[in-house]
Amino acid sequence: MIDFNTLAEISRANCSGICAFLIPANILATSLTIILTVINRPTIQVWQAAGFASMFAFVMVLHVYTWFMIGVVMLPTFILLALAITCLVTNLAAMIWRLNFLQFVYPWKLNR
Repeated sequence: MIDFNTLAEISRANCSGICAFLIPANILATSLTIILTVINRPTIQVWQAAGFASMFAFVMVLHVYTWFMIGVVMLPTFILLALAITCLVTNLAAMIWRLNFLQFVYPWKLNR
């Protein structure tokens, strides 16, 4: 059985390493989603990139919530939470925009 208290403690103990990985990973993965959307790549590639980037953002949200659980309410926690939420919203918007764009431009080619 998974002990969430132990996972939260590991997350807080290794905060600098986790953040050193997750911040660039979020930015790069979300940038890839935006680039694939702008250059009009196939929908499956955009969805894969957005799903991959959303995993990083979701892990960052969970990491920040481990700090909120023990009462750490500081500017860095809000900045990291804002970054993660921005990445999640951007990836979701890219997926929705891609579907709406395909319906508008190629209504007869859309595979559902």
